[in-house]
Amino acid sequence: MAEQPTMQVNIVAADHPVWSGEAVSAVIPASEGDMGILPNHEPVLTVIKQGKLTVVEPGGERHLCEVSDGFISFDSNKLTVAVERAHNVKRTTPDE
Repeated sequence: MAEQPTMQVNIVAADHPVWSGEAVSAVIPASEGDMGILPNHEPVLTVIKQGKLTVVEPGGERHLCEVSDGFISFDSNKLTVAVERAHNVKRTTPDE
């Protein structure tokens, strides 16, 4: 079976780093509605609003963060999420 493609994700708040690692997908609260990002997505720069950001690691573990206003940048399989405020809400494993 082929290895699942991944992307590098960095989530930072104005006052602290939130999470960094490899992921197979991310769902962000974009200003026009939720937006999914997968590896090899076309380059994008967009504004995000307050809401929940979900990142899924290669093993299926999910990270949920409550974020406020900011932006995301995606290019060359690197996703950067920069927000005013963020805190981890929940971390779940594939079994949950």
